[in-house]
Amino acid sequence: MSRPGFADLADVVGRFDAQDYLLDEGTASAIYLALALGRPLLLEGEPGVGKTTAAKALAAALDTTLIRLQCYEGLGAGEALYDWNYQRQLLAIRMAESRAGRLDESDLFTEEFLLPRPILQCVRHRGAGAPVLLVDEIDRADDEFEALLLEFLGESSVTVPELGTFSAERPPVVVLTSNRSRDLHDALRRRCLYHWIEYPKPERAVAILRRTVPEANTALIKQVTEFVGEARGLDLDKPPGLAESIDWVSALAALGATELGRAEAVTSLGAIAKTPDDRDSIVALLDHNERDRATPCAAPDVTT
Repeated sequence: MSRPGFADLADVVGRFDAQDYLLDEGTASAIYLALALGRPLLLEGEPGVGKTTAAKALAAALDTTLIRLQCYEGLGAGEALYDWNYQRQLLAIRMAESRAGRLDESDLFTEEFLLPRPILQCVRHRGAGAPVLLVDEIDRADDEFEALLLEFLGESSVTVPELGTFSAERPPVVVLTSNRSRDLHDALRRRCLYHWIEYPKPERAVAILRRTVPEANTALIKQVTEFVGEARGLDLDKPPGLAESIDWVSALAALGATELGRAEAVTSLGAIAKTPDDRDSIVALLDHNERDRATPCAAPDVTT
């Protein structure tokens, strides 16, 4: 069965551009190859560089359904693969008892009582095109959860012991994201194509901000991009990513700022400073830059 995909790299870039997502060549290549080869794509990178947004843009570019599985500590099969509707099972038992009947275990574990969770929903998807499954922040889940994914990642199928194995008619497009807060198992990495998303270079960050926050002027965007680059060099608890840059420019524009002045910057600092220590460090950097701008350049020594 034919898989969803793109004609070439230019097609990838063009269709993402139509979704207001500006791809770099490396990420475009990774997406193109993942779809062409029918492999899951593991996107790693620092928080806020656009990994989750890339998966959303991919679903929009393919004009298909996005199914998202947000990972967290303790995530298991009941939340990710499937579960049973225990309330309906209990109701069925009581109804059978009221008629002096009896239900066997095999009567209770049927499709009537099955609750598909995101992964099984993908496998059983019957839409016009294959869905995109976003397994978001897999590094936040426990090691055991990765083992649950292996059958699905390798075969696009899910086994329910009571019912058998469900296999996808159209293998879903799978994107996993990780902030690399812990190492992932080799077995999972082997099943995926891999790409590390870097924080964009200044010129690309400016282009993204222009596209994302059109109400902000170019001078403000350039100043914010330069300042965030400086701030990322500080010893921060949570270095600001592209998402924080977008939030900060949006906040500054909402305040009517046309350049990065200290008053508006401090007022809107919650967009990029996520801890009290980070706030103090960023305010100190703002003050340092203000002093540098206020200090006149020393006159050149022209004595002979």
